[in-house]
Amino acid sequence: MTALPRGESPGPSATDDDSVVADAPVPAPAVTAPAEEAAGTDEATDEATGEATGGVGDDVADGVDDGVDDGVDNGGETAAGTGGSDGSDETAEAADDADTAAETGGSADADTTDGTDGAAAVPVLSEAEAELAAQRELLERIEKRKAEKDGPIPAGTKLSGPAADLLAAVRAVESGEKPGAAFFDSPAPAVPRRTVPAPTPVRERAPESARSPQGAAPEVVSAVAAVLAAGGAPESLAGPAAGTLGAQAADALREDPWQLLSLPGVGPEQADGFARALLGAECGPDDERRTAALVGWLLERAALQGHTALDAADVRTALAGRAVTDPDAAVQHAVAEGVVLVFQDGPEDEEAEEAAQAPEGGADADEGARAGDGREPVQVFLGLDRYALAEESLADGLARLVNACEKDADWSAAASSAPSPSAAELIRTAAAHGLVAHTGGEAARAEPAALIAAASGLGLRALGATHSVDGRHRLAEAVGDPSAAVTLAGLLAGTEGPGRDEEGAVAVDLLVVLDAPQVDVETGAMLVEALADGTRLVLSGDPGVLGSAGAGRVFADVLAARACPQVVSRTPDPGPIGELVSGIGVGELNQVAAPGREVVIVPVRDAGEAVHRTVQLVADSVPRAIGVPSSDTQVITVGHGGSAGTRALNEALKQRLNPGPGRFGGFDPGDRIAHVPAPGRTVPGVVVSADAEGLHLDCAGTPLVVPQERVEASVRHAWALSAHQAAGMRWPAVVVVLPGDAAQGLSRPWVYTAFGRGERHLSVVHGVDQALPRAVAQSPAQDRTTRLRTLLEAADG
Repeated sequence: MTALPRGESPGPSATDDDSVVADAPVPAPAVTAPAEEAAGTDEATDEATGEATGGVGDDVADGVDDGVDDGVDNGGETAAGTGGSDGSDETAEAADDADTAAETGGSADADTTDGTDGAAAVPVLSEAEAELAAQRELLERIEKRKAEKDGPIPAGTKLSGPAADLLAAVRAVESGEKPGAAFFDSPAPAVPRRTVPAPTPVRERAPESARSPQGAAPEVVSAVAAVLAAGGAPESLAGPAAGTLGAQAADALREDPWQLLSLPGVGPEQADGFARALLGAECGPDDERRTAALVGWLLERAALQGHTALDAADVRTALAGRAVTDPDAAVQHAVAEGVVLVFQDGPEDEEAEEAAQAPEGGADADEGARAGDGREPVQVFLGLDRYALAEESLADGLARLVNACEKDADWSAAASSAPSPSAAELIRTAAAHGLVAHTGGEAARAEPAALIAAASGLGLRALGATHSVDGRHRLAEAVGDPSAAVTLAGLLAGTEGPGRDEEGAVAVDLLVVLDAPQVDVETGAMLVEALADGTRLVLSGDPGVLGSAGAGRVFADVLAARACPQVVSRTPDPGPIGELVSGIGVGELNQVAAPGREVVIVPVRDAGEAVHRTVQLVADSVPRAIGVPSSDTQVITVGHGGSAGTRALNEALKQRLNPGPGRFGGFDPGDRIAHVPAPGRTVPGVVVSADAEGLHLDCAGTPLVVPQERVEASVRHAWALSAHQAAGMRWPAVVVVLPGDAAQGLSRPWVYTAFGRGERHLSVVHGVDQALPRAVAQSPAQDRTTRLRTLLEAADG
């Protein structure tokens, strides 16, 4: 691996004032038209990137200003010419509650897809309501199918539990408990009205889990508030507690104060203090109510980090760290109470649960005994039922698609006329199999597009589903048919696509899911349940990018289990950026020739300078030297908090690009935003106006109204995003910010994802020295514990 040379930098000018830039109010670019595809993405957290790589061309356009002087314009020569480079840097930061969990656990907490941007026709129901209705319909259809079966129901089809179990994909929504009373302190601005009729705006509504606190009876909320006050807990938790625990929430909290742990943002320390205040001397660290709540909390937190299960030994260790003196008994009680389920990875026998509950020595001792007997050791896992049901259902559904494929047309002519050998291979493979995995980079997306076009030419109902609205637009352009592309969230919610047939299945013969690494296990389970027998499913994506915001690693597990034929694209990503990213994918940070200033590195000393240089790049240098306007340039950094995180960068960029008082809940017309209706789902947009109805947005051409009580929870500025949020999207120019404090958050998937978001230009604001090449060289390990691979391998065996 060859590290890129660091260029000589004239240093900041005498007028540089990093502190002023860093402390500036959060601005947004002056975008008054519908948000372009390069606009913001969702709020997931990412790990930081280190050094920038890549050389730059020899000559730079005249007039490049000081913002790029360090790497691009050094006396008329580029960074490559002088041995230096100019770029952008990312910084890690603490995120919101869900985002922080994703940062620390390796799962994206941000979202990049949204069902609201999709169909041209505006649905009557809100996006959340449509999705919930579709899922309820799914539930009813599943129950009907199971009732018709004579034999025992195979494991994995048990999706008949409470609706909450199957609607988990929308349950983990930001609570939004803070009222937006101060949102409309000033009258709406006088925004010129359009002279042509505009589509009826969709009114964004919170999912049921977020609306329920506001819908709880006042007397219930009042009773809960009294209990909270007695325990010294904030009264603001009364609404969420009433919504989560139901009408008997007050009594439930009195009897079991640790149920407070089920509320978003509440940790064990807060729950312990609340319990001590209510129970007094009766409160102890080994109280079974406490240990059961802790086990559930550990599994819920692990799910935010992408895990669908945890090793029982790890759970015991974590409990011991929380002052539980008998972790074995605690796990045994949690299993007996149904808080968690027990699974094993090894021989099937009745000792799995005993291993999980083993009071003497725990699972480790049991594993050692088994190994001594010459038998394969058993690894015991604990998991929440919602993820267990989803993984089993997904495994069964994929097996059903594999076995139900039927020959429906002659694909040979379509394969022979394919635009590339890889596209021809994909067409031939999809013709013969019900489930296919396709891997490749950005350029390889043309191959699924060719498959969709070929299937449509054969008279089949073919459709492509992407993670983001930007991806949907790019796929539709590649296929040449806007109706052939939807977002996956919109398809499942029923707001995009061909709708359902009389059996409740999606009316398609071939479905290609692009950005497959972004599919979490619950979304995957809902998807396969929505496909009829005989439907062909192609999962396509780049295995090198960051994984999904939700729990699970569906695409990676399907590939690892070899559950279906795999087609590996041989189409390389073009240009210097493609060459650089391809090298990162195999662990090499190479210097690349960039005669057109495609890759530039900007060395910085600290976070303040990183923010200052980033603003210069976006506002002046990239538009002037590269020809890409600020509205088409996206900043990507490691996380949301910190001195160079998304919040600090958005604040500085707003001050420069769209200054304003933030009179509408912190937003002004023209602000570039990311609408996050639920964790893991983000839609880029721009603020249009605000009135008594709410904040009016333009999200990729679709008007949207966010009620004032939902603005704080679901709308963020988006000049700067995390890499998790940016996954599945691309922009003409990208500035990646890597301050020194981002070094520990760097990983090969993070660097691969962030550097690959730029189409024409990549700047890297680099302040992590050798941490970047080290992160790229280190082989990525499986960072999520899941059971899907084991289930798929068992089904195949």
